Amino acid sequence: MADTFDLLILGSGSTAFAAALTAQELGKTSVLTEERTVGGTCVNRGCLPSKNLIEAAKLVFDARVPRYPGLSGCSVALDFPALIAQKGEVIEGYRKKKYESLLGGSFRIEEGRVEFLDPHTVKVGDKKLTGKAVLIATGSRPVLPDIEGLGSVPYLTSDLLTSGEAAELKELPKSLLVIGGGYIALELGQMFSRFGTEVTILERNRRLLFRGYEPEAGLAVQSAFADEGIQVVVNASPRSVRDEGGEVVVAAEVGGRTRHYRAEKLLIATGRRPNSDTIGIERTGVAVNERGELVVDEFLKTNVPHIFAAGDVIGRQFGSQMATPVGSRQGGIAAKNALSGGELRKVDHRVIPRVIFTDPPVGVVGMTDAEAVAAGHPCWCNTLPLSLVPRAGAIRDTRGVVKMVANAETNEVLGVTMVGNSAGEVIHEAAMGMKFRATVQDFIDLLHVYPTMAEALKIVAISRFKDPSKLSCCAE
Repeated sequence: MADTFDLLILGSGSTAFAAALTAQELGKTSVLTEERTVGGTCVNRGCLPSKNLIEAAKLVFDARVPRYPGLSGCSVALDFPALIAQKGEVIEGYRKKKYESLLGGSFRIEEGRVEFLDPHTVKVGDKKLTGKAVLIATGSRPVLPDIEGLGSVPYLTSDLLTSGEAAELKELPKSLLVIGGGYIALELGQMFSRFGTEVTILERNRRLLFRGYEPEAGLAVQSAFADEGIQVVVNASPRSVRDEGGEVVVAAEVGGRTRHYRAEKLLIATGRRPNSDTIGIERTGVAVNERGELVVDEFLKTNVPHIFAAGDVIGRQFGSQMATPVGSRQGGIAAKNALSGGELRKVDHRVIPRVIFTDPPVGVVGMTDAEAVAAGHPCWCNTLPLSLVPRAGAIRDTRGVVKMVANAETNEVLGVTMVGNSAGEVIHEAAMGMKFRATVQDFIDLLHVYPTMAEALKIVAISRFKDPSKLSCCAE
């Protein structure tokens, strides 16, 4: 006999919890499932632990290499196992506060491997659960590239940041090879380098951050990494991997020649794929595309009327992003659409700010130059060095650039990219402006506190009409 709920939710991450809380607000019952750890990827293996350790690595680096003449660098003693232990405490505390403490009332979690038996029913362990409506929010997992020998050598994925699992890395490696040039590769590569690991990044494209980012962003990060001694090899296609003398050796084709790179540890960071292939999805009739994404419409409904999907499992459909706040918003929308019986709400992914937590960080919102042109916009864009931003000069950190993309006829701002100090905070001003379809003039007319990094947006907007290098401070 199966337990029956108004909403059956596969998953227990941010998307799933947002859906369960929305169902509760609507007076409906729901149940979540989890086969690994309550809270999903973000709190246990992704956002939270990585940002915790990245900030610790920044403290170590800034102490060793101060930016100011007159300040002498010093060495900070590093107890890596203790650092990992405190990371575990942060994860556990956050998981209890933001996830486990919310359980009870009209929803609960069933733990164990989940698999569909039919379009309304799943099996979790020895239990059967039925939902009048179903939401699939099973998230994503690291992609493993097709490299000869990979299955016979030890390797790490982003799961190394997990807590209390065998995949957790508790000892600092002396050297690390990273395959991939996206945000995970860059964040973790720089983090380990700053802790003292010798890091080499192998990227098969001609620059870092190749997909979905302005070329200036990848080049700016690559320049910063070079200054820190992080070796970045572009146009490098790994062909095989082997274990040799206790080290991992990667044979990669670089510029038509085979080169060999070796390190104590290997990190695979080549992207993520939806978790749609382990839940018996074929028993539901739900359509799955060639990328493994569950196909949904703009209301997050699949082709099976009572089944919805949200979060990483739908990938980039309708401009979505694999990101925690995106999934959380989608979870609430999907639950309301599945349960309210009223007018359905569409998802809106026009403005999604995102950040890569390197140093300097990368902040992005909206379209790139190329995307704006492809969408048919008459395009104006400009890129400025952060040396033109007074705050950057004042704090002796002029690394990076700011780029603005606008419609050349209406001057509506379509996208902003910033690589530089505080970019992760500044990008929200750009996002808020774009939410209300701000123009270049709006960014110019807004009074900015002097000196702040947010002035970068005003200065790049001014460059639409004037040479900002020939203005006094605060001038327009």
